[in-house]
Amino acid sequence: MDIEAIRKQVEQQVMQYFHLEPTVTDAPYAGMVTGVDVISHLEHSLLNPDTTLETIERECAVARKYSVAAVCVAPYYVPAAREILLGSPVAVGTAIGFPHGCMSQAAKLAELRECMANGATEVDVALNVLAIKSGRLDVAQRELDELVRCAVGKVQLKAVFEHALYTPEEKRAVLQMLRSSGVNYVKIQNMLSGHGARVEDVRFASEILGRNVGIKIDGGIKTLAQAEELLAAGATRLGLTATAKIAEEALKNA
Repeated sequence: MDIEAIRKQVEQQVMQYFHLEPTVTDAPYAGMVTGVDVISHLEHSLLNPDTTLETIERECAVARKYSVAAVCVAPYYVPAAREILLGSPVAVGTAIGFPHGCMSQAAKLAELRECMANGATEVDVALNVLAIKSGRLDVAQRELDELVRCAVGKVQLKAVFEHALYTPEEKRAVLQMLRSSGVNYVKIQNMLSGHGARVEDVRFASEILGRNVGIKIDGGIKTLAQAEELLAAGATRLGLTATAKIAEEALKNA
Protein backbone atom coordinates (compact mmCIF):
# COMPACT_ATOMS: atom_id res chain seq x y z
CA MET A 1 0.00 0.00 0.00
CA ASP A 2 1.44 3.38 -1.06
CA ILE A 3 0.38 5.66 1.81
CA GLU A 4 1.87 8.77 0.21
CA ALA A 5 -0.04 8.19 -3.02
CA ILE A 6 -3.28 7.70 -1.07
CA ARG A 7 -2.60 10.89 0.91
CA LYS A 8 -2.10 12.89 -2.28
CA GLN A 9 -5.27 11.44 -3.82
CA VAL A 10 -7.38 12.32 -0.77
CA GLU A 11 -5.88 15.81 -0.64
CA GLN A 12 -6.73 16.33 -4.31
CA GLN A 13 -10.33 15.14 -3.77
CA VAL A 14 -10.79 17.53 -0.83
CA MET A 15 -9.42 20.44 -2.86
CA GLN A 16 -11.81 19.64 -5.71
CA TYR A 17 -14.80 19.22 -3.38
CA PHE A 18 -14.30 22.66 -1.81
CA HIS A 19 -13.21 24.25 -5.14
CA LEU A 20 -9.84 25.24 -3.73
CA GLU A 21 -6.75 25.98 -5.75
CA PRO A 22 -3.48 24.42 -4.60
CA THR A 23 -0.86 26.80 -3.28
CA VAL A 24 2.13 26.78 -5.58
CA THR A 25 5.55 27.09 -3.96
CA ASP A 26 9.08 26.48 -5.15
CA ALA A 27 9.47 23.59 -2.69
CA PRO A 28 7.26 21.60 -0.31
CA TYR A 29 8.83 23.07 2.82
CA ALA A 30 9.68 26.56 1.48
CA GLY A 31 10.24 29.13 4.21
CA MET A 32 9.64 26.77 7.12
CA VAL A 33 13.21 26.62 8.44
CA THR A 34 15.25 29.82 8.40
CA GLY A 35 17.69 31.78 10.56
CA VAL A 36 18.48 30.37 14.00
CA ASP A 37 16.07 27.47 13.42
CA VAL A 38 18.58 26.09 10.93
CA ILE A 39 21.03 25.29 13.74
CA SER A 40 18.91 22.45 15.13
CA HIS A 41 19.08 20.72 11.73
CA LEU A 42 22.89 20.65 11.51
CA GLU A 43 25.06 17.55 11.96
CA HIS A 44 28.67 18.39 12.73
CA SER A 45 30.75 15.96 10.67
CA LEU A 46 34.04 14.73 12.19
CA LEU A 47 34.92 11.91 9.83
CA ASN A 48 38.22 12.96 8.25
CA PRO A 49 40.79 10.14 8.44
CA ASP A 50 43.31 12.38 10.23
CA THR A 51 40.88 13.33 13.03
CA THR A 52 42.58 13.10 16.43
CA LEU A 53 41.08 12.72 19.89
CA GLU A 54 42.02 16.34 20.55
CA THR A 55 39.98 17.35 17.49
CA ILE A 56 37.02 15.29 18.71
CA GLU A 57 37.14 16.99 22.11
CA ARG A 58 37.35 20.47 20.58
CA GLU A 59 34.68 19.96 17.93
CA CYS A 60 32.23 18.18 20.22
CA ALA A 61 32.50 21.27 22.43
CA VAL A 62 31.56 23.36 19.38
CA ALA A 63 28.53 21.14 18.73
CA ARG A 64 27.54 21.44 22.38
CA LYS A 65 27.96 25.23 22.34
CA TYR A 66 25.50 25.68 19.50
CA SER A 67 23.18 22.76 20.41
CA VAL A 68 23.22 21.30 16.91
CA ALA A 69 21.26 18.16 16.14
CA ALA A 70 24.19 15.73 16.22
CA VAL A 71 27.84 15.03 15.66
CA CYS A 72 28.92 12.27 13.31
CA VAL A 73 32.15 10.51 14.33
CA ALA A 74 33.92 7.32 13.32
CA PRO A 75 32.93 4.24 15.38
CA TYR A 76 36.29 4.40 17.17
CA TYR A 77 35.37 7.79 18.65
CA VAL A 78 31.80 6.99 19.73
CA PRO A 79 32.71 6.37 23.41
CA ALA A 80 34.69 9.63 23.59
CA ALA A 81 31.93 11.67 21.93
CA ARG A 82 29.33 10.14 24.23
CA GLU A 83 31.33 11.16 27.30
CA ILE A 84 31.97 14.70 26.07
CA LEU A 85 28.34 15.30 25.06
CA LEU A 86 26.75 13.69 28.11
CA GLY A 87 23.95 15.89 29.41
CA SER A 88 23.67 17.91 26.19
CA PRO A 89 20.90 17.68 23.57
CA VAL A 90 23.44 16.79 20.86
CA ALA A 91 23.07 13.23 19.54
CA VAL A 92 26.08 10.99 19.02
CA GLY A 93 26.05 9.78 15.45
CA THR A 94 28.38 7.44 13.62
CA ALA A 95 28.74 5.69 10.27
CA ILE A 96 29.00 1.96 9.59
CA GLY A 97 29.55 -0.18 6.54
CA PHE A 98 31.68 2.38 4.79
CA PRO A 99 32.44 3.08 2.09
CA HIS A 100 30.07 0.93 0.03
CA GLY A 101 28.44 -1.47 2.48
CA CYS A 102 30.01 -4.50 0.82
CA MET A 103 31.00 -6.52 3.87
CA SER A 104 28.89 -9.41 5.11
CA GLN A 105 25.55 -8.81 6.76
CA ALA A 106 26.88 -10.36 9.97
CA ALA A 107 29.81 -7.95 10.02
CA LYS A 108 27.56 -4.94 9.50
CA LEU A 109 25.17 -6.08 12.24
CA ALA A 110 28.10 -6.60 14.62
CA GLU A 111 29.32 -3.08 13.90
CA LEU A 112 25.84 -1.66 14.53
CA ARG A 113 25.49 -3.51 17.85
CA GLU A 114 28.92 -2.37 19.03
CA CYS A 115 28.18 1.27 18.16
CA MET A 116 24.87 1.12 20.02
CA ALA A 117 26.55 -0.45 23.05
CA ASN A 118 29.17 2.29 23.01
CA GLY A 119 26.58 5.06 23.11
CA ALA A 120 25.69 5.98 19.53
CA THR A 121 22.11 7.20 19.16
CA GLU A 122 22.16 7.81 15.40
CA VAL A 123 23.79 5.58 12.77
CA ASP A 124 24.43 6.18 9.07
CA VAL A 125 24.57 2.80 7.33
CA ALA A 126 25.92 2.19 3.84
CA LEU A 127 23.71 0.01 1.66
CA ASN A 128 25.23 -2.95 -0.17
CA VAL A 129 26.09 -1.13 -3.39
CA LEU A 130 27.52 -4.23 -5.10
CA ALA A 131 24.27 -6.13 -4.61
CA ILE A 132 22.24 -3.21 -5.96
CA LYS A 133 24.49 -2.76 -9.01
CA SER A 134 24.21 -6.49 -9.68
CA GLY A 135 20.43 -6.22 -9.89
CA ARG A 136 19.94 -7.88 -6.50
CA LEU A 137 17.99 -5.18 -4.72
CA ASP A 138 16.26 -7.93 -2.74
CA VAL A 139 19.59 -8.84 -1.11
CA ALA A 140 20.24 -5.23 -0.09
CA GLN A 141 16.68 -4.98 1.21
CA ARG A 142 16.88 -8.14 3.33
CA GLU A 143 20.09 -6.89 4.90
CA LEU A 144 18.53 -3.50 5.63
CA ASP A 145 15.47 -5.21 7.15
CA GLU A 146 17.77 -6.97 9.63
CA LEU A 147 19.53 -3.70 10.49
CA VAL A 148 16.21 -1.94 11.05
CA ARG A 149 15.03 -4.76 13.33
CA CYS A 150 18.23 -4.45 15.34
CA ALA A 151 18.02 -0.65 15.57
CA VAL A 152 14.31 0.01 16.08
CA GLY A 153 13.56 1.76 19.35
CA LYS A 154 17.27 2.12 20.12
CA VAL A 155 18.89 4.36 17.51
CA GLN A 156 17.89 6.53 14.57
CA LEU A 157 18.96 4.75 11.38
CA LYS A 158 20.01 6.65 8.24
CA ALA A 159 20.39 4.73 4.98
CA VAL A 160 23.22 6.13 2.84
CA PHE A 161 22.13 6.89 -0.73
CA GLU A 162 25.33 7.28 -2.77
CA HIS A 163 23.32 8.50 -5.74
CA ALA A 164 26.22 9.10 -8.14
CA LEU A 165 26.72 5.32 -8.42
CA TYR A 166 23.21 4.62 -9.67
CA THR A 167 21.40 4.87 -12.98
CA PRO A 168 18.13 6.86 -13.00
CA GLU A 169 16.20 3.58 -12.80
CA GLU A 170 18.31 2.34 -9.89
CA LYS A 171 17.87 5.64 -8.05
CA ARG A 172 14.10 5.32 -8.17
CA ALA A 173 14.14 1.64 -7.21
CA VAL A 174 16.42 2.25 -4.22
CA LEU A 175 14.42 5.23 -2.96
CA GLN A 176 11.15 3.32 -3.34
CA MET A 177 12.66 0.50 -1.30
CA LEU A 178 13.84 2.93 1.37
CA ARG A 179 10.45 4.66 1.57
CA SER A 180 8.90 1.62 3.24
CA SER A 181 12.02 0.16 4.87
CA GLY A 182 11.55 1.63 8.35
CA VAL A 183 14.70 3.80 8.27
CA ASN A 184 14.40 7.19 9.92
CA TYR A 185 16.41 9.08 7.30
CA VAL A 186 17.86 8.71 3.84
CA LYS A 187 21.27 10.32 3.59
CA ILE A 188 22.04 11.71 0.13
CA GLN A 189 25.81 11.30 0.02
CA ASN A 190 28.06 13.22 -2.37
CA MET A 191 31.38 11.48 -1.75
CA LEU A 192 31.56 10.34 -5.37
CA SER A 193 29.22 12.77 -7.12
CA GLY A 194 31.82 15.34 -8.17
CA HIS A 195 29.62 18.14 -6.87
CA GLY A 196 28.24 19.32 -3.55
CA ALA A 197 24.77 19.19 -2.05
CA ARG A 198 22.15 20.24 -4.59
CA VAL A 199 18.54 21.32 -4.23
CA GLU A 200 17.45 19.22 -7.19
CA ASP A 201 18.78 16.05 -5.54
CA VAL A 202 16.77 16.79 -2.40
CA ARG A 203 13.62 17.47 -4.41
CA PHE A 204 14.04 14.27 -6.40
CA ALA A 205 14.39 12.16 -3.25
CA SER A 206 11.60 13.99 -1.45
CA GLU A 207 9.17 13.37 -4.31
CA ILE A 208 9.65 9.61 -3.96
CA LEU A 209 10.11 9.32 -0.20
CA GLY A 210 7.20 11.53 0.80
CA ARG A 211 7.12 13.04 4.28
CA ASN A 212 7.49 9.91 6.37
CA VAL A 213 11.26 9.60 5.91
CA GLY A 214 13.70 12.36 6.81
CA ILE A 215 16.35 13.47 4.32
CA LYS A 216 19.95 14.21 5.21
CA ILE A 217 22.36 15.61 2.65
CA ASP A 218 26.04 16.50 2.75
CA GLY A 219 28.62 17.96 0.42
CA GLY A 220 30.22 21.40 0.70
CA ILE A 221 27.52 23.24 2.65
CA LYS A 222 29.26 26.49 3.62
CA THR A 223 26.67 29.27 4.04
CA LEU A 224 23.42 29.92 5.86
CA ALA A 225 21.68 30.74 2.57
CA GLN A 226 22.69 27.38 1.12
CA ALA A 227 21.50 25.57 4.25
CA GLU A 228 18.14 27.38 4.14
CA GLU A 229 17.71 26.52 0.46
CA LEU A 230 18.35 22.80 1.04
CA LEU A 231 15.97 22.71 4.01
CA ALA A 232 13.31 24.52 1.97
CA ALA A 233 13.65 21.84 -0.71
CA GLY A 234 12.81 19.11 1.80
CA ALA A 235 16.02 18.22 3.64
CA THR A 236 15.67 17.75 7.40
CA ARG A 237 19.34 17.26 8.33
CA LEU A 238 22.52 18.77 6.88
CA GLY A 239 25.89 17.07 7.29
CA LEU A 240 28.75 19.56 7.24
CA THR A 241 32.02 20.79 8.73
CA ALA A 242 31.28 24.54 8.52
CA THR A 243 28.94 24.19 11.50
CA ALA A 244 30.30 27.04 13.63
CA LYS A 245 30.40 29.43 10.66
CA ILE A 246 26.76 28.81 9.74
CA ALA A 247 25.60 28.88 13.38
CA GLU A 248 27.33 32.23 13.96
CA GLU A 249 25.83 33.61 10.75
CA ALA A 250 22.37 32.52 11.88
CA LEU A 251 22.80 34.02 15.35
CA LYS A 252 24.19 37.27 13.94
CA ASN A 253 21.13 37.70 11.70
CA ALA A 254 18.64 36.83 14.45
